[in-house]
Amino acid sequence: MAVMGRLAASFAMTDPVWERHANPLSGWTRLPVLPLIALAIYARIWIGWWCLVPLAALLIWIWANPRVFSPPASTRHWMSRAVMGERVWLNAETVPIPAHHARAALVLSLLSGLGIIPLAYGLWVLAPWAVGVGCTVVILAKLWFLDRMVWLYHDMAAVEPVYAGWMR
Repeated sequence: MAVMGRLAASFAMTDPVWERHANPLSGWTRLPVLPLIALAIYARIWIGWWCLVPLAALLIWIWANPRVFSPPASTRHWMSRAVMGERVWLNAETVPIPAHHARAALVLSLLSGLGIIPLAYGLWVLAPWAVGVGCTVVILAKLWFLDRMVWLYHDMAAVEPVYAGWMR
C-alpha cells in the first residue's frame, strides 16, 4: 500500500486533480494505454528507435490524463466511483478500510502484476501471443480491481462523511 501511495504522490494527485480524474472519460481513456505501450515497444521491429516517440507520448499521457478533463457534472458513473474508490484505497493509512477490501485489492493487484510476466516476455522475444495474454490478464484484473474499488467506495462513503461528499 505504501508503494501505491508513493506512486500516487509522484503523480502529484492533489484534490483538484482527483476531481478531474473522476471524470469517466479520464478513466476510460487510460484503459487502452497498456496495449498501446506494448504496441509502441513491439513496433521497434518496424520503426527502430522511433518507437520511443509514441512511447514517450503515452507516458506523458499517463501523467496528463487526470488533468486534462474537467471535473464531472456527476460522479454517479461506474468509472467515477471506481476512481473515488482508488482514492479511498490509497488513503487507507489515514482512514483504515475493511480488511476484506484490502485483501481483495492486494490479490487483484498481484494478479495484474502476474500479467506483466507474459507481457514482458512477449515484448522481449517478440511473441504476439504472450503480449496478448499479458495485456488481457492485466486489463481484466484491473477492471476487476476497479469494480472492487466501486464497492469499497460505497462501503466507506456510508461511514465517512468526507467520502460521501464526493458523490454528486
